[in-house]
Amino acid sequence: MAGWFELSKSKDGQFHFVLKAGNGETILTSELYHTRASAENGMASVRTNCALDERYERKESSNEKFFFNLKAANHQVIGSSQMYKTEASRATGIESVKVNGKSETVKDHT
Repeated sequence: MAGWFELSKSKDGQFHFVLKAGNGETILTSELYHTRASAENGMASVRTNCALDERYERKESSNEKFFFNLKAANHQVIGSSQMYKTEASRATGIESVKVNGKSETVKDHT
């Protein structure tokens, strides 16, 4: 099964999205956007940038967990991953975003 985006609205009225893998696991979480259109542009940016390896910023947190940010060409963060225990699992997460990030399916929860 292919992945999909879920678009939601926070309690304060802002919008955000998550990218889900085919198994339903969240693999990328966006920032908060003031408008629906901005969140939709964020999803479009994931589709545009997800296949490009140089767009992934690989990081390690202060508690020695691994994560990544997907960045646009202008170096703005589009979305961030969950925390992973190993670099290998982070690499698997990146590959999942590369595969599922092209999805046109959006489940609207607004």
